[in-house]
Amino acid sequence: MDSLWLVLFTITAGFTVSAIIANLYRLLGFRAEERSGHVLRVAVLAIAGPSVIFEMAMRGFLAKEWTPSTFWLATAMLAYWSLAVGLLVLEVAVSF
Repeated sequence: MDSLWLVLFTITAGFTVSAIIANLYRLLGFRAEERSGHVLRVAVLAIAGPSVIFEMAMRGFLAKEWTPSTFWLATAMLAYWSLAVGLLVLEVAVSF
């Protein structure tokens, strides 16, 4: 049971960091106009992707543009991605 809680905590940590990075990126107003901007955007989306894609999936699901199975498949994929981000975050946190 402890392992399940650890996995859920890691997914939550990853999704939280993803949302923080996505919102900071939006607040700072970066634009991908040059090559360096595109590289920065890809780097940010590697971490912020779960939050950004979940927001799009939720909008599509509420607007009836996504089927329930597509929404839940995307949610499962994003949970796995959040797990990977959470493991990275916890590894960095433990190393300090």
